[in-house]
Amino acid sequence: MRYMKSLNALLMSLFMATTLTTSCKGNTNDRSELRDTPLATNDASTISATGNMNAPRSGHTATLLPNGQVLIAGGMERNGVFFNSAELYDPATGRFTAANRNMSTQRVGHIATLLPSGKVLIAGGWSGTGLVASAELYDPGTGVFTPTGKMSGARGDFTATLLSNGRVLVAGGENSGALSSAEIYDPATGVFALTGNMNAGRTMHTAVLLSDGKVLVAGGGEYQHPLATAELYNPANGTFTITSNMTVPRYKQAALLLTDGNVLVVGGSDGRDWQGRYADAEIYDPAKGAFSAISKMNVARFKLPGAVALLKSGRVLIAGGGEQVEIYDPATKSFRVAAGRMDAARFYSTATLLTDGRVLVAGGYDNHSVASAKAWTYKS
Repeated sequence: MRYMKSLNALLMSLFMATTLTTSCKGNTNDRSELRDTPLATNDASTISATGNMNAPRSGHTATLLPNGQVLIAGGMERNGVFFNSAELYDPATGRFTAANRNMSTQRVGHIATLLPSGKVLIAGGWSGTGLVASAELYDPGTGVFTPTGKMSGARGDFTATLLSNGRVLVAGGENSGALSSAEIYDPATGVFALTGNMNAGRTMHTAVLLSDGKVLVAGGGEYQHPLATAELYNPANGTFTITSNMTVPRYKQAALLLTDGNVLVVGGSDGRDWQGRYADAEIYDPAKGAFSAISKMNVARFKLPGAVALLKSGRVLIAGGGEQVEIYDPATKSFRVAAGRMDAARFYSTATLLTDGRVLVAGGYDNHSVASAKAWTYKS
């Protein structure tokens, strides 16, 4: 989600839409899917439409609440139209309803993290006036957002990782360039405090909590200059140390922890944005401290950091950046296409595992930078 250095350039960072920034011109003829023919279906799972959101959103967040509902917060319809509104998806009815209150500010490129208390930490991002450092807590019991401590500085397109100790690691992002700074949010005090810096400035990267409590931070970098490097954050001493490189440099990718303790990394771009989309995937093995390439996805995808989900079966749903979703099977290290399709490829959409095992896929924008209010559910 890369945003602009100024309000007029905002979407250059989060969305990089070719119509929004002169640096992206020349890509307008490369915004269709890389495959023009329908993909063969070889997975029994399916995706189908559910109720629509109350507003078209991309770059929003989606958080599964303890009561089984999903909190959708913020996002944008297009450059200059950002939301401070939030809504709730009820899996029982398939409907979205407006939250009791709005957030304190418009946010896109922000983070949302479910805390052990059941509240949701929402922080940072771009508002209608630029980047913000503010943070707030959503209480599912009251449906109200209340302010909490501010970050050390404004940032967008960063990562937030819930640590084993219940605190939240905030790392990198953008503010007049890619940031290497990191900080810890303590829910007990409501305070953000700086921790050690990363070894490189990173925005549009991924961060995954490992089984040993460390955090793998990979890729990202400056706009058009993605990194292959990765590093590990150790909460015990607050430091980042370099680990092995990914097989390719990438940003705007997705990553998540598998049930075997390894990390799956999929998609992203090589820095040419739309023209450099990856179908490539790889696995990070914490025991070896190394990445290794696996078979490619069926579709080249990017702008999907929030649109992957670990299924109860241990397989992985990849829903962003393509009109059809596909499933990664760790047993075979291969990808299969699910039955059914969305109305268009969706970028900066979200995928949320529901308590009944289905996955809610919501919003995102299409190949023409038009955000959607549509949502779908995946069922295996």
